[in-house]
Amino acid sequence: MSAVARMVVLDLRTAAPNRWQSLLLFGVCVAVLAGNRPVVIVPALVLLLTSQYAAYPFQVGDKAGLETLYAVLPITRRAVVHGHYAWAVTCFFVTAVVGTVVTLVLGWVKSDPIGGRELLTTLTLAWAIFVVNVAIQFPLFIRFGYSRISLLSTFLPLAVVMVALTRLHLRIVSFATLQSWLPVIWVAGAAAIAVSVAVA
Repeated sequence: MSAVARMVVLDLRTAAPNRWQSLLLFGVCVAVLAGNRPVVIVPALVLLLTSQYAAYPFQVGDKAGLETLYAVLPITRRAVVHGHYAWAVTCFFVTAVVGTVVTLVLGWVKSDPIGGRELLTTLTLAWAIFVVNVAIQFPLFIRFGYSRISLLSTFLPLAVVMVALTRLHLRIVSFATLQSWLPVIWVAGAAAIAVSVAVA
């Protein structure tokens, strides 16, 4: 197992005690959003759930002094940083997969099936929200620590952006021209993550 993979496992174990809280939040989010169009579930879960769960290792690390542990482990700082980002990306894809399944099931139950193009656009919107979140927060968490950088300092603006983009998305999803931008957004998001890693 590589050093980055070991860091991902360590982050998973660090965040594990909060799994029931996260599952409860997941259930509440789905219950609240179920009354709306199912298509909004994935970006909402990414913002409300992934943004918090991906940041748990920083929160726990500040309280438990895990930076000292990282310093004595046979692992480089580069691997620690890369591991945090790999953990966050893993959280995103798990949320995206589970959210997509829930979206499709709710769409079927409500007789409001989700088309492939609409679902792809929704996933792209969720990716954009995730990238903005991680690219801004993680360098700040790594440089200054979780306790000095309030999660709400970036969470609240992102919430406003998500609501605005979701409303816009529901109107423009039918435009064929949007489809040509979807790969660009995914590539640009990956590039933004790479830049954020370099800054961190």
